[in-house]
Amino acid sequence: MTALVETLKGLRLPKIDGALAVIALILASLALLAPAQLPATLADALQSIAATAPYIAFAVLAVSYLKASGAEAIVAKAFEGREVRMIILAALMGGLSPFCSCQVIPFIAGLLALGTPIAPVMAFWLASPLMDPAGFAITAGAISFEFAAAKAVAAVGVGLMGGFAMLAATRAGWFSDFLRERKSGGCCRSPSPFKGTPKWAFWEEAPRRELFMQETITNGFFLLKWLFLAYLLESLMIRYIPAEAIAGVVGGNGIGPIVLAALVGAPAYLNSYAAPPLVAGLMEQGMSPGAAMAFVIAGGVSCIPAMTAVFALVKRPVFVAYVGLGFLGALLSGLAYGLFAAL
Repeated sequence: MTALVETLKGLRLPKIDGALAVIALILASLALLAPAQLPATLADALQSIAATAPYIAFAVLAVSYLKASGAEAIVAKAFEGREVRMIILAALMGGLSPFCSCQVIPFIAGLLALGTPIAPVMAFWLASPLMDPAGFAITAGAISFEFAAAKAVAAVGVGLMGGFAMLAATRAGWFSDFLRERKSGGCCRSPSPFKGTPKWAFWEEAPRRELFMQETITNGFFLLKWLFLAYLLESLMIRYIPAEAIAGVVGGNGIGPIVLAALVGAPAYLNSYAAPPLVAGLMEQGMSPGAAMAFVIAGGVSCIPAMTAVFALVKRPVFVAYVGLGFLGALLSGLAYGLFAAL
């Protein structure tokens, strides 16, 4: 018996991909419960993927190029100089950086270890999960270029708001001891972003060419699986959820739908690639533009990878400030975009 227990402990079950598992579950459920709907749902999802294909290709190639050329080193330059300047540059860089949620942890950990103030770090933290080159392309393809541009502006604005709020708080004596004790090691290891200079002609070096191909394949598969899942959900949502129900909850003008969308967006958000198709479907069903913006901003800040990066490095008061500033930024972004869309 003991030998059996030890054998079972030593077994390593294959890791199940969550997105692919949900896709398989949706298709299997449709095949069993609504077989007549399965072909139409698949056709809707594939047509949406085809329509978004140019944006997907641009997103994948742009991120691969930034990775292969080593452009992350430029982001680190934003955290040098005076604190006000750092906040402004950190918010701007946060909306442009190609970091994934895992890579943000060692990057920010390195900055904090070098004594970077918490205010510019907060500006980067708030802006980074809201927009990146791939997210911009996917949002523009799924919703509209105008919405993607407004979200990029909102990302920088939320970063600036959070950074200057933390600057005022630290000058008032708050958050003087904000770092969490960290153990060595971690799930993500990457070269230091503070070393080296970008190599824009990356194809001249074999290792960079290999990295470009690896990133292209990895990011391409990642985007396609999440977008396929999102378009499946969008098709089912439009098919089975009455438009009046959506419009009655998050439609119309006023602050009520925006607050509700921000509250719902926090726990319901998937990621910055899967969310745009779902938001597009909600907008078609009657969701107001302001509520849609509040949904994507609140969801981006509160998505699990983004919150994990913050929680892993700083103490609880700073983590609470991050969540609170993100929610406030979502409300303000939703109100501002609602007014803009009404013009």
